[in-house]
Amino acid sequence: MIIFNDIFSNDELLSDAYDVKLVDDVIYEADCAMVRVGGDNIDIGANPSAEGGDEDVEDGTELVNNVVHSFRLQPTAFDKKSFLTYMKGYMKAIKARLQESDPDAVATFEKGAQTYAKKVIGSFKDWEFYTGESMDPDAMVVMLNYREDGTTPFVAIWKHGIRKEKV
Repeated sequence: MIIFNDIFSNDELLSDAYDVKLVDDVIYEADCAMVRVGGDNIDIGANPSAEGGDEDVEDGTELVNNVVHSFRLQPTAFDKKSFLTYMKGYMKAIKARLQESDPDAVATFEKGAQTYAKKVIGSFKDWEFYTGESMDPDAMVVMLNYREDGTTPFVAIWKHGIRKEKV
């Protein structure tokens, strides 16, 4: 399995256990799903109705996004202006890293990142944002939206902002 770690915070953001697709050579998108967690049914041998208990007790399950839950991503909020400010700083940091490690990729990154960022800004109200577990403000923000069907969630992470680690 390959884990996608943030290059700045080293947070785990995604893995190839999900169907990861490269978009515009700058973004990895992966479909996710809403799943139920919790609510483990532990039978202690008691009969609630015989003991005056309530049989209609909540099962304690919670509906969560499987990627957000699995990688312990933390919700964060932006208005459009603060998101643009964050993106400007983050893209500058990624570009600086690329100039050191892979100068040939800078042009591809700049072109593709600008295109994808415009897509996000154009439908800004439809996106949700998450930080990695460390909540590092300088690290990548994982973006979540829904496919055209309106029911299939997907996450998007920047290709040049991660390091792939085989585990």
